[in-house]
Amino acid sequence: MNTVLGKAMVVLSAFTADDHGVGFAELQRRTGLPKATLHRLLTELVAVRLLDRDDSRYRLGRQLFELGMRASVERGLIEVATPFMEDLYERTHETVHLGVLEDAEVVYVAKIGGHRQASSPSRIGGRMPLHCTAIGKALLAHAPDELRSQVLSGPLPRRTPRTITAPGMLAKQLDTIVEAGVSFEFEEAAVGIVCVAAPVLDASDRPIAAVSATGPITRFRPQAHATQVRAAAAGISATLARRPRTEPHTA
Repeated sequence: MNTVLGKAMVVLSAFTADDHGVGFAELQRRTGLPKATLHRLLTELVAVRLLDRDDSRYRLGRQLFELGMRASVERGLIEVATPFMEDLYERTHETVHLGVLEDAEVVYVAKIGGHRQASSPSRIGGRMPLHCTAIGKALLAHAPDELRSQVLSGPLPRRTPRTITAPGMLAKQLDTIVEAGVSFEFEEAAVGIVCVAAPVLDASDRPIAAVSATGPITRFRPQAHATQVRAAAAGISATLARRPRTEPHTA
């Protein structure tokens, strides 16, 4: 916050995945920056195309998207995962997600859905808590002990009546996920939405990402698709493991 770059990051981080345009007053409320400072930063961010301005409203600029797509880890992961995600979609005809672990949250980096996709709270580039999402629980189950302890010792916010908020119950579920290789979510992040996920692991069983299939409880039975989701995650893991030996590094 005490540097220009730090303040610029505060401004950029103030936008959410659902924003289509945010006014100056709302950005000031979100950032807490003085009006003059915020106005100067917005002008400079627009000038370098990190933000776009439409009348009096701002949104994240295309330059950010271009820079983000150059991030070698996520780009390579999405390139490898996409065929497996497309195959999983064809098998389930429900929304397929790919998420990665960032701090103590899930960041969704890819999503495939058809015309009848469920209205889930996930957005590409958006974040969700680990404890109430199938992808989050798949990642947390294989995360380092320090992160698991951090999540289990902290508050587990209730998002729906079915969100697991008891640390002991969540810990038992995480142990089961490690044994089964698959995790489930039953209306824990959003009412009416169910999900099944599996982790994408490296050679040391550390989580690289997780893949899931999500649908409305009225038609989707996640248990029936556990094997398919697990196979998709295993395919991504195996392909990523082969890549360094067969393809040059082009970051």
